[in-house]
Amino acid sequence: MAISYEWRGEFTSAEANILHAECFDHAVLSDQEWDWRGQVDRHSLGWVCAREGGGLVGFVNVAWDGVVHAFVLDTMVATRARREGVGTRLVELAVEGARAAGCEWLHVDFEDHLRGFYFDACGFVPTNAGLIEL
Repeated sequence: MAISYEWRGEFTSAEANILHAECFDHAVLSDQEWDWRGQVDRHSLGWVCAREGGGLVGFVNVAWDGVVHAFVLDTMVATRARREGVGTRLVELAVEGARAAGCEWLHVDFEDHLRGFYFDACGFVPTNAGLIEL
């Protein structure tokens, strides 16, 4: 079955919570515990949904500062759709959406095992950055 992609596509918090639980290995949260729709509607430039047969198999959130900086967050691909280019396509569409909105920079942070994905497959380059764990 073909996978379709949509910038600012429709999704429910329940779908995103199920996908997030699968991708980040935790229990499924309720919509009251994590309201994805409310979060992206209030804080995001956009997001990309990947669907296969109507089911959400991929998602990436693009937060921003309201001006020129955008941030890739929560890149997720269902186990059954991995290694098929879904994640790369999600990020490509996130880049297009941020660029179309006038952003000049797209940032991402990630765990070490994802370096090849973000640097090689998606075209990000290493930069100096800082982080404080809160």
